[in-house]
Amino acid sequence: MKKIVFAAAVALLSAATIFAQESAKPKAGGAGLGKPDAASNADRNIRAYIELLRTDLKASKAQILGEVMQLDTDQSAKFWPIYKQFESEYARLGDQIVAVVTKYTAEYANMTDAVADQLGEQVLSIEQQRNALKKTYYDRLKQSIGSIAAMRFLQVENQLERIVDLQIAAQLPIIE
Repeated sequence: MKKIVFAAAVALLSAATIFAQESAKPKAGGAGLGKPDAASNADRNIRAYIELLRTDLKASKAQILGEVMQLDTDQSAKFWPIYKQFESEYARLGDQIVAVVTKYTAEYANMTDAVADQLGEQVLSIEQQRNALKKTYYDRLKQSIGSIAAMRFLQVENQLERIVDLQIAAQLPIIE
């Protein structure tokens, strides 16, 4: 089971890294995207990159969950409808992340305290919303398929979430 998650994570990271290297074209000596000289290019690259991550993740996530969850027929019939509802709500949070990243890249060259504070508050709010959503669905799954399987879902979800977060963060420069 660990090998499956690890292999899937490596495949996702590899695909995302290759795409990021081809599309982001960071400046030599810079970290992440560097200072965006052309905000529109950086914006397009970030949007395309995030969409690739979403596409790759959606394509692989169900397969990963199917293999790692180790659900019997009864549990599977209960899990997948709940999971689909979770994914639908979680995608809305992904849209908020895209909006924050887009604003960050647009404002990076002329960052002010006010904009930085607004972005920071948005990031923290999204984190709270993600955790609240996972808690809600963990509780639903626990009632439906038991605590062990619900915890397995939470573990895999957290691992995949962090992979995507790391990939996005690796492409963004630190505020100067």
